[in-house]
Amino acid sequence: MAKKWHLAQLNVGTIKYPQEDPRMVGFMSRLDEINSLADQSPGFVWRMQSDSGNATDIDVGGEPLFLANMSVWESPDALFQFVYKSMHREVMVKRSNWFELAQDIYQVLWWIPAGHTPTAQEGMYRLDLLKKNGPIPEAFTFKARFPSPENEELGGKSV
Repeated sequence: MAKKWHLAQLNVGTIKYPQEDPRMVGFMSRLDEINSLADQSPGFVWRMQSDSGNATDIDVGGEPLFLANMSVWESPDALFQFVYKSMHREVMVKRSNWFELAQDIYQVLWWIPAGHTPTAQEGMYRLDLLKKNGPIPEAFTFKARFPSPENEELGGKSV
């Protein structure tokens, strides 16, 4: 049976230096590799990208140093495996080399109907919902997950 719902995620950050600055090479030089890894990961559905193949040149906040990454996965577990259990983790560990320390919530998860392609504006709206309300079914985190509407229909519980 095909899944009716997928998990969307948005994460944002402000880089310390312009993308072309030599101090950003450790991050910028790994984008293609990490994006390719995502594309091939079990449970991957879609990721936001421009013609460049990544999302670093998509304006989501009106600030050139503000970057956003958005993707869609079959489940929270598939996304978690990619983010924290794959080579992607190496980049996460070094995040402070390239990104300002987050002063606020920088990642949000939410359920979307399978086949829906979320927009950057939708992701920013969900992030704002999470900031204003804390974890709710419409905007949540890895630590405070909510079941997909499909699972809710089957009597699923928040995990």
